[in-house]
Parts: sequence; C-alpha cells; structure tokens
Amino acid sequence: MTRMRFGALLSLLLATAVLYGLLVLPNRPSALQFATLQRVPLELPVLLGTMLVLSAYPRLSRAVLLVLVIALTATILLKAADFATYEAFYRPFNLVIDRPLIPAGLNLLTGALGQVAAVGLVVFAGLVVLFIGWSAWWALARWTAVSLPRSGRWSAGAIAAIFAAWAVADTGHVLQYWKLPSNPPGTALTSRLAYVHVNRTRTASQNLAVYRSAALYDAWGQAPGVLDLLDGRDVLIIFLESYGRTSFDNPLYAPTHLPRLQEAETALATEGLAMRSLWLTSPIQGGQSWLAHGTLASGLRTSDHARYRAMVASPRKTLFHFAQEAGYRTGAVKPAITMAWPEGPALGFETILTAEHLDYAGAPFNWVTMPDQYTLAAYPAQLGDDPRPDFLQITLISSHAPWTPVPWKIDWASIGDGRIFDGMAASGETPREVWKNRDKVRDHYRRSVDYALDVTFSFVARQAGPDAPLIIVVGDHQPAPSISQIDSMDVPMHLIGPPEILSRLDGWGAAPGLVPGANTPVWPMEDFRDRFLAAFTSDPGPS
Repeated sequence: MTRMRFGALLSLLLATAVLYGLLVLPNRPSALQFATLQRVPLELPVLLGTMLVLSAYPRLSRAVLLVLVIALTATILLKAADFATYEAFYRPFNLVIDRPLIPAGLNLLTGALGQVAAVGLVVFAGLVVLFIGWSAWWALARWTAVSLPRSGRWSAGAIAAIFAAWAVADTGHVLQYWKLPSNPPGTALTSRLAYVHVNRTRTASQNLAVYRSAALYDAWGQAPGVLDLLDGRDVLIIFLESYGRTSFDNPLYAPTHLPRLQEAETALATEGLAMRSLWLTSPIQGGQSWLAHGTLASGLRTSDHARYRAMVASPRKTLFHFAQEAGYRTGAVKPAITMAWPEGPALGFETILTAEHLDYAGAPFNWVTMPDQYTLAAYPAQLGDDPRPDFLQITLISSHAPWTPVPWKIDWASIGDGRIFDGMAASGETPREVWKNRDKVRDHYRRSVDYALDVTFSFVARQAGPDAPLIIVVGDHQPAPSISQIDSMDVPMHLIGPPEILSRLDGWGAAPGLVPGANTPVWPMEDFRDRFLAAFTSDPGPS
C-alpha cells in the first residue's frame, strides 16, 4: 500500500512538473533563459484546484478536461508561432494575417532541406503537437483521479478561485488596464498571451476593414496624362532581396557593401548616368517580399497577406496600371515563382515571366531557382519585342535565405542557357551546415548581398546610352533581426538614369550617388507611388 501511495504521489509530482513546463514556456527567443523556469505560473493552482473539485463528477470532469487540453495545446502552439515570427520578423504571430505564412514556410523548407526532409520535419512537428496534447491530458487526468472529501474539494476550489483572481490582477497590471502598488508575484503569462491573441485577432479584423475602405479610394485614380514626363522612356524597378539598412550601419556588412556601392557609383558616373539615393521604411522585415512589392506599387501600406489580398481585389491602381494607361508594356520578372500567380494581372502586369518562362537550364541554388545574373541576362529575350516602352518589375533572389551556395559574377557573354552556373550551384556548404552557426549564416548573407549588388549595378551600367532607362534599385526588406542586428526596417532606394530624367527628382532631397546618408530623407514605402506619379506627370494631379 505504501508503495502504491508513493507511486501515486510521484505520478502527481510528475504531472505537476509537466503542466508547470507547459505554462512557463516563453513565446519569444529573448525570454529563453534559465530565469524563465523560475517564474511561478499562476494558472497552475487554478488548473490543479479545478481538477480536484471535479474529481467527484466524472462525466463533467472529462468534458472540462477536454476543453482545457484543447485550450492549453492551442496556447502552446500560439507560443511556438510567436517564437517563430519573433525570430523571423521581430513581431508576434497574428491569426488573421499570418495564416498564409504556413504554406509559404513549407515551400521555403522544402527548397532548403529537400522534400523528404521537409515532410519528415512536418510529420515530426505533428507528433510533437500530439505529444503536447497527450501530456496535458495525462497530467490533468492524474489530478482528477485524486479522491478528496467534500471539505477538501471546497478548499481546492477556494484556492483555485484565489489564484484565478490573482492571475486576473497580474494580467491587468502587466497590460496596464490598472496599476497595482507593486507587481504581483508569479505570472499569468499563458493566460495573458491567450487574451492578447484574441484581442489582436479582433483588432486585426477591424484594421483590415479600414484598409479595405482605404483601398477603394484613390486620389490619382482618374488623373489625366499620368507619367507623360517620362517621354516614353523605359522604367525598370529592380527589387533586391533582403537588402536593407544593415548593409550601411552594421560593421559586419558595411565594409563589404559600401565599397561595392562606391565602386558602382564611379562606374555609372563614367557612363554618364546620374544617381540619387534615399531611404524607404518597408512594412515588413525578414520575409514576405511580395508585401513590400505591393506596398511600393499600390501606395498602400500592405503589411500582411490579408491586406495584400484586399488590395489585389480592390479597384486600386498600381504604378503598373498607370503605366499601361500611359502606353507602356508592363511586365514582372519573377524567378522565384514556380506555381501559378493569379494576382499578377490584377496588379497591372501584362506579361509575367516566372522561373519556367526564363528557360534556365542550370542547377538551382537550393531554394533560389537561378542566380541573379542569369535573370538579368535572360529576361530581355524572353520578354520579346514590342514597339511600346517597358515598365517592368524585376525581382532578384540570390540574396534570399538560405544564402548558400553563393554565386559569383562571370562574363556576361558566357552565360548562355545557365549551365555554366552548375559548378557554383554544387559548391559550398549545405544550408544545414551553414545554419548550425549563426556567424556563418551572417557571413553568407554578407556575401550574397555583395553578389546581388555586383551583378545588379554591372547590369545597370550596361544599359547606359542615349536611351538609357530610368532604373530604380530598391531593397524589399531588412533580413531577420538575428541577421540585421540593427533596430530598423529601412531599405535603400537608388534611382539611376540620364541626368535630365533625374533632375525631376531634385525636390525629393535624395542624396547624390548610391550611398544615402544618416540625414537622407526616410519615406514610408507606401509614399513612393504618389511621389513618383507627381514627379513625372505634367498636370499637378491631386494635392
């Protein structure tokens, strides 16, 4: 009998430890430290007391147990989702706006690790979720098996009620709904996070409704003669993946990237091209590049996929719609796209060149379908001839994670069908090897951005001449905070073209050359569309 009692006690202690571990689990990388394990979760006495009270009511206890297990497992998943989005985007997870990240993340995972490894990781994650649910069920069920007299159950209920009130007091104090004389001991982290997520979901839904209304109104929508001051000159908007202010402000990257920009500045000036640079504040960080693309083109801050879908479905005109109306052929060069892209025409793109259309015959660079130099060399032939001028968006991806292997620039005349890059694609370390070491990841990021800058500005120099296009080179977003290591969401924008074209931008206050300074203007990325339209339209347009 003593052994059975000891075994039952040990089972209860283990069950309590399991619940304790689930409740103290943090939701962000910065909180993953030993001090986290020393916090007393106020929900623990509430759960244990509730189970003891319900031990006399088997049917009711099973129903409550099921509800608690589902709620606890869901909250643990939200903590994990928060952890992932803090690591990647420096913000918490949002149920309304982040659900599309799941298939996008699986696609990236497959490209980085291979399909078999990716499927195995997904299956493992599913088993972990099941194990968490089973562990919560087992731990709570241990306490429903404890038989207490009525007085004991009343005492357990009173303790549960006291700690529930304590948890409410802590939550309100931390969220600043009220101010207590001192911070209550213990923490209701799990309950607070659940409440915050519910509140955040409601707020995001309301904000999305406001965004949809804003997308219906466009002061430029009916403006006549838009972009007439371009005089039919080609315009190329080139996005560089993960190119942000960290290339200028972080001593890990600036000694490589600044000399590259200064070298390009000298080469472009020799070709007679003028340059201006400024800063834009991207709506995102660490990923989801299409949101930055949509923000720049639409003039609406498109910071999540829900807003992106609302913008695409609205009558809002993008830069490319205006270019179409001005007599341009519009197009998108998208080497990252390997599936159907139904949003393309709705965004104003007449011609869309995905990875398939670019006819790359070489080996991929893990997730990156082809190196940037091939994209820039191949797209003109695939685009074909057209008497109209071009207004294009070109999205380059060599500086996209996992940043390995890193290609290098070759002679433009040697590119051919891309098979010359096979040796590069097979060189270097695998993503798994690189990502074991954070310093190595940063070094690969540094080299990847340097390659992207090298080939991009080499391509720009090749466009010089009497009919040189207006070329806009812009970063889409900063890399993840663990890579950027600076507190900024700014990205550089470089405008390059004939001096007479860039003179129309003199009022922008942009820095000359390719290196914006600390005092160079910083615009929200969504401001660019209207400023660009105003600069190249003879009619003043909307105020």
